[in-house]
Amino acid sequence: MLEGIGFVFSVIVGLFLLVLLVVVHELGHAIAARRNGVVVEEFGIGFPPRAWAKKLKNGVLFTINWLPLGGFVKLQGEHDAASKKGDYGAASLWAKTKILLAGVFINWLTAVVLFTGLALFGLPKVIDNQFSVASDTTEINQPVTVATVSKGSPADTLGLERGDQLIRFAGQAVERPSDLSDLTEQFKGKSVEVIYKRDGSENIDRLTLRDDNSDGKGYLGVGASQRSKLKSTWSAPIVAVGLTGQLTQLTFQGLGDMLAKLGTGIVGKFSTNDQTQKQADSDLGTVGQSVAGPLAILGILFPSAQEAGLSELLFMTALISLALAIMNLLPIPALDGGRWFVTMLFRVIRRPLTKDIEERIHGTGFLVLMGLFVLVTIADIGKFAG
Repeated sequence: MLEGIGFVFSVIVGLFLLVLLVVVHELGHAIAARRNGVVVEEFGIGFPPRAWAKKLKNGVLFTINWLPLGGFVKLQGEHDAASKKGDYGAASLWAKTKILLAGVFINWLTAVVLFTGLALFGLPKVIDNQFSVASDTTEINQPVTVATVSKGSPADTLGLERGDQLIRFAGQAVERPSDLSDLTEQFKGKSVEVIYKRDGSENIDRLTLRDDNSDGKGYLGVGASQRSKLKSTWSAPIVAVGLTGQLTQLTFQGLGDMLAKLGTGIVGKFSTNDQTQKQADSDLGTVGQSVAGPLAILGILFPSAQEAGLSELLFMTALISLALAIMNLLPIPALDGGRWFVTMLFRVIRRPLTKDIEERIHGTGFLVLMGLFVLVTIADIGKFAG
């Protein structure tokens, strides 16, 4: 019951932040459009049906809509072939590029700003060789915590839970996960004292370790983890830009690897070789586990929104903002990068991009995205059910 309430709370918090980031993204489009002489007809939070509307002094219709799935901006003459004054289509190619990529830039900049603030107070260390300025960086190690507890293990019998902080074990301080591993092996089969902290209260108990680890579950039956934070001062903005660049590169690299596995997996399914078929199943399975939809974003990236501190929440928000920027850069019809790619393609082949052709291209792209949205959401439900 309580876990269900926590999950719902996580989804609500995640949905609010996701909508906020999408609205910021659309605001980038609106600002760039007005600065380049394109008329902004409507700026909406959420999607229709409309719940409330107000005409602003600058002539933009501001609306709040019932479906809380993001936001949108409606420009005058949104088709490339539109030619009236104030139409998006009448703008220069450079102006269109700025308008289309403004949302991406705003999301990327949002990530940088959030990372800058976090770097001043402690930026989570999430990747090896994470960018930092050595002369202005202090690494802060948080307490070793319980990440997993094996069923039926001494830790399970004692009642240790995920998130418990391990302070001392067998009379010795636990400063790193490796310390716990060494100590459990040293005292295997013996009765030892464990001091751990839960919800701010310190607890002292005794347990008897297993004397055999042939199943690989450990003598204690605990998987331990430790978070580290990197704190900076004057170099915080530099660290933020560097980390954002690193994460952007890693994301594109991950997308490339995923597409490669998808391609080899599909090709391998048509092979008559059993080994190739097995490898294809493995590749496709990996792709399936790598793809996450809205439910996974809201329910996995924000699993502890009820308990997480402000810094963790801001860090996850920065990651989502960066993900939105990267996703919209992809040359997929209906997305910002796809609209720019189609516009450039028709310039290169020297063919007019008519309203009918543009609607068919982006309409088809939108339907494909919605189809993937449904499939991935179903897969997310399956993951949660599993």
